[in-house]
Amino acid sequence: MSHPVRGAAAVVGVADEVSPDGTIPGDLRSVESRVIRAALDDAGLGLADIDGIFTCTGGTMMHSVELAEYLGVSPRWTCSTQTGGSSYELHVEQAAAAIALGLCETALVVYASTPRSDRRRGGAGMGVLATPERIEWEMPHGLFLPIGAYALAASRHMAVYGTTSEQLAQIAVDTRRWAERNPRAFARDPLTVDDVLGSGTVASPLHKLDCCLVTDGAGALVLTAAHRVPDTRHADDPVWVLGAGSHHTHSMISQMPDLTVTPGVESGERAFAMAELGPADVDVVELYDSFTITVLLALEDLGFCAKGEGGAFVADGALGPGGALPGQTSGGGLSFTHPGAFGMFLLVEAVRQLRGEAGERQVEGARTAVAHGCGGVLSATSTVVLGTEEVR
Repeated sequence: MSHPVRGAAAVVGVADEVSPDGTIPGDLRSVESRVIRAALDDAGLGLADIDGIFTCTGGTMMHSVELAEYLGVSPRWTCSTQTGGSSYELHVEQAAAAIALGLCETALVVYASTPRSDRRRGGAGMGVLATPERIEWEMPHGLFLPIGAYALAASRHMAVYGTTSEQLAQIAVDTRRWAERNPRAFARDPLTVDDVLGSGTVASPLHKLDCCLVTDGAGALVLTAAHRVPDTRHADDPVWVLGAGSHHTHSMISQMPDLTVTPGVESGERAFAMAELGPADVDVVELYDSFTITVLLALEDLGFCAKGEGGAFVADGALGPGGALPGQTSGGGLSFTHPGAFGMFLLVEAVRQLRGEAGERQVEGARTAVAHGCGGVLSATSTVVLGTEEVR
């Protein structure tokens, strides 16, 4: 028998708000409201249809409850679980499970953040990584977070497997090639490996262009139970949640069991098992690209190549347009947008690819997609396998 969550819920509404200059107007509530309305309009549903809310925007203690009050809805199910950049893949997993159990019927997943505008207004930077444990055990040694943690992982991978800076740079180049096709992307100028290597070292061996952007952005998804799909605007092209899995292994990078192995080994295995599919069945991947090393580790841990072979796998442009495994097709966090938790935008882009709505960056014949979020310092991952009706 198939897993009870497989195909129990479909994504029927998506929306995001970004801009080429990296800023969007309004305070957090107004930004959330706009993107929620856009996702509901895409689904052909209204606020009255929502009985589940999943969000951890803003870092408040009960954000989902506060947002529900603001919207004037009283959901049967609410969740504010925070796992950093993987939060929204986790929320899709939890929403699909709640729908499968009949605990809610139509769920809203939403994210909004405006760090670029906040910085311009003189606001404080993101201090979420300054936990008491890190202040005591890691920061006194000069660890610059979060990039210092990812630099450690990159250094270790290079030492053990011979991965090169040129191979990591190719990931940024291929991601930029997709961004060139996305008129809403922040960075669209052509990029070369030499450009990446010459952009200056931020934390050895990672360069400035190995690192994600800092922009404003918002996104939302609407999921509904299978029997409600005919009532939506996407009755003819729903995107089904076929599999999902989550795992975490550490909070501080100094406690990571192996700097070359992420929790994606576990989350990916569970997601693929639920979906009854494997890496070879995937047409397009949307991998969290906070840094180029994040992508390389995900490719290995999800099984798209063997451990240690990520560098060789990406070296010939496999992730770019026309490549063997199209990935980060929006332009990713490296070139499209990155408001602090890019996982939401991975899901939105995956859905658009499966609906055939991606315009110049459309992957021909895409029927299955993976959205893989990574939070913290390679701490927590959540993997979602999405598919069209034909592969349900």
